[in-house]
Amino acid sequence: MMSLHAPDLTQHPPRSPRVRLGGFVILPRCLDKGRATLAGKHGEYHYACPVDRQFLDFVGIDSEELKKHLGESDTEILEWIKANARHKRTPSEIAAWSGWQEQRAPDNPDSRSFFNDTHKKIAPRRTDLTTWFELLDLDDYVSFGGKG
Repeated sequence: MMSLHAPDLTQHPPRSPRVRLGGFVILPRCLDKGRATLAGKHGEYHYACPVDRQFLDFVGIDSEELKKHLGESDTEILEWIKANARHKRTPSEIAAWSGWQEQRAPDNPDSRSFFNDTHKKIAPRRTDLTTWFELLDLDDYVSFGGKG
């Protein structure tokens, strides 16, 4: 593994889940959290959380295998993913999946409960939050001093 350049997630949030790498949403955020975890600077963030799992399952990559490559650049990791993914995805599949992820809302009672509890904690008066990405972006903002 190359030297690790890890973000300090005790000082600022990881990249938004909306940021794309190779067309994939979630991936840059997952890489930030993984690198910070290896460096002991992950703060409240968790690598391979349910959101990360959405990406990992879509491409068929094991989180522990990916972790072995986190010292590489984003570009090198993307190439490794393309070469090693169990589910080879076309650009149109990636675009459709990423678009769907941007609109994904809680889809079962447990995830709805978690979503609602987090929403109440960070921005109880906001009525416009409906997707996971909206909630994650706002939670990141509030966690580092912003007002919900």
